[in-house]
Amino acid sequence: MDEPRAGESSRPPTLEDVVGLCRSLNAERVRYVVIGGVAAILHGALRGTKNVDLLVDPSAENVRALKRAMACLPDNAVAEVDDDDVRTYQVVRVGDEILVDLLASACGVRYEDAVRMGVDHVDIDGVPVPIASKEVLILTKDTVRPSDRMDVDLLRSRIDEEKARRG
Repeated sequence: MDEPRAGESSRPPTLEDVVGLCRSLNAERVRYVVIGGVAAILHGALRGTKNVDLLVDPSAENVRALKRAMACLPDNAVAEVDDDDVRTYQVVRVGDEILVDLLASACGVRYEDAVRMGVDHVDIDGVPVPIASKEVLILTKDTVRPSDRMDVDLLRSRIDEEKARRG
């Protein structure tokens, strides 16, 4: 019998999942920024997502902290991740109860770039969730995927609305 593909038994993340994961990441002082669909949703996109994308500092020290934090997920699938995997691979998919993709770079944007260019902190149930700013998120969504194109259009529209309000 074939092995199940990573995430085959995973379910889409809820906001509660994201908050719990971020609470644990924050407790371990992990250097990360939420990107992808979850960040787009937190910026106002009306869409679903199948996973949580995290742009992370790929240093071994940070990945070890991330692994301690993500041990809060029921299957502790992150235990399979080696300390240098995030630096080595384009995407490290952790297929636990929810899917979490770990990225050192998204469309050329690295963790330190995102921090320098702009990270918004959204407070959800008392948990600060660091999400890529609209401008940074646009850069990380420079792909041909239709969902990314729609997110970029929405984000640009939101930026224009904010500029018009300021005036």
